[in-house]
Amino acid sequence: MDGFGLAHRMSRKQDRLLDRLRDRSAADAAGIPGTADSFAELIGEEFALLVTFRRSGEPMPTPVWFGMRDGRVYVESLADPGKIKRLRHDPRIRVAPCTVRGKPKGPFADGVGRILGAAEEENADSALDRHYGLRRRLYVRLGARLGVKSVYLELTPTASTAPDAAVRPARLPGGDLLA
Repeated sequence: MDGFGLAHRMSRKQDRLLDRLRDRSAADAAGIPGTADSFAELIGEEFALLVTFRRSGEPMPTPVWFGMRDGRVYVESLADPGKIKRLRHDPRIRVAPCTVRGKPKGPFADGVGRILGAAEEENADSALDRHYGLRRRLYVRLGARLGVKSVYLELTPTASTAPDAAVRPARLPGGDLLA
């Protein structure tokens, strides 16, 4: 087997179901270069759309819970999904505020992501706890009891390379404004 317990495998199945329920505009919007220079658009939001990239360069969007500290975004993920494998290969990421189903609610910011080591996880954990409070702590505690294995990601913004990125609104293919 893969070394993960039953609860972890069930969490992976749940993620696959949520992938099927994802808003279709998430995939279209994920291919648009970031226009924001920071992750400030995430302040006050519940979910972020994290985009990682396949080896082919194809963007893969995933709505996630997140915490922020010092201009960086922290995400907790199962230890073995595709986004972790993609991030190990290519550190480029793109992040935007979104709905629970992944429909973008604002502009994307480009950045780089990395998987945190065990010594760095406390900072990420406290940022997530501060954002979601008791419901996250209960969710994490239940997952830990059931043997769900997770990792933390740190996402750092990179300044957009587009000359007018700060003022240009993001548009979906076809010309519709992304809002």
